[in-house]
Amino acid sequence: MRAHIDSRPDTAAEAAAPKALVEVRDLAKVFDVSAPWLNRVVERKPRQFVHAVDGVSFSIERGKTLALVGESGCGKSTVARLLVGLYPPTRGTVSFDGVDMARTLASPAALALRRRMQMIFQDPYASLNPRWRVQDIIAEPLREHGLIANQDEQRARVAELLQSVGLAAVDREKFPHQFSGGQRQRISIARALATQPEFLVCDEPTSALDVSVQAQVLNIMKDLQRQRQLSYLFISHNLAVVRHVADRVGVMYLGRLVEVADKAELFARPRHPYTRMLLDAIPDIHMTGRARTPVQGEVPNPLNPPSGCSFHPRCPHANERCQRERPAMLDLAGIQVACHAVQEGRLDA
Repeated sequence: MRAHIDSRPDTAAEAAAPKALVEVRDLAKVFDVSAPWLNRVVERKPRQFVHAVDGVSFSIERGKTLALVGESGCGKSTVARLLVGLYPPTRGTVSFDGVDMARTLASPAALALRRRMQMIFQDPYASLNPRWRVQDIIAEPLREHGLIANQDEQRARVAELLQSVGLAAVDREKFPHQFSGGQRQRISIARALATQPEFLVCDEPTSALDVSVQAQVLNIMKDLQRQRQLSYLFISHNLAVVRHVADRVGVMYLGRLVEVADKAELFARPRHPYTRMLLDAIPDIHMTGRARTPVQGEVPNPLNPPSGCSFHPRCPHANERCQRERPAMLDLAGIQVACHAVQEGRLDA
């Protein structure tokens, strides 16, 4: 029995829906990983390409958090870098507050747009210049964007930013090596907040930290979001972290989104087989006795992805259609899922 799919536009619902701050449509990034030209000629090897991101679409409302989850190598971090302009997209568009990023970044308005979005990187040890004092690290975006007039204003603004993330004003005179990993990540957050952005791209900001420190950093980020109405794209492979910070969750597999849903709905009733496997891999402290399917198999080689649905070699519900036909992303009562088994009702059966 096939699930009913309503494709009719609901004008009233669209008018009532809040306008998204970030709109991503059919975003793709292809990397050329071929051997050097001479090697290819001598060894008679063809050029090779990796589709790191392949047709991803999503939106983020103002003041909300979208989390992207998935195994390593699924394209989460590439999406993050595409959004802030560190990589040019091969295909697709990224719109910020209704403005096409690709067109704006080539114009004089690019600097004003960059002020409104910032990125927090994964490794707090690599993202801070070890030769600079914290004062200079945090003040750099203030100077670049002309947001301070003199040294006194700079020192006051840096002290204010440090205090907003739970550090002391005197910490501005120290070097990064004098701080712990959690404190360094707080410095990274303070630097990201320097230009008073509206949108933060967080690329696994707590994965390099101890569990107790992770909680402190996540609580700071939640408090800052409430105070400043920030929007987050939160990249993570830790579903416990995602459950704490996200409003909506997107599940990625081999460069594509396979499911997007509200957090409560996704954790309570996951649709896609891959999402179910990820959730089943979380230890069950209550030992409910529920049947669990651990994540099986390995992620396929991205240089030679499977035909049809890329998840079908690992999926217990795959059939012949899954092997030959790539599933489209369908909207099922507000939940987006790309799966033939869900569409045909085979999963529930």
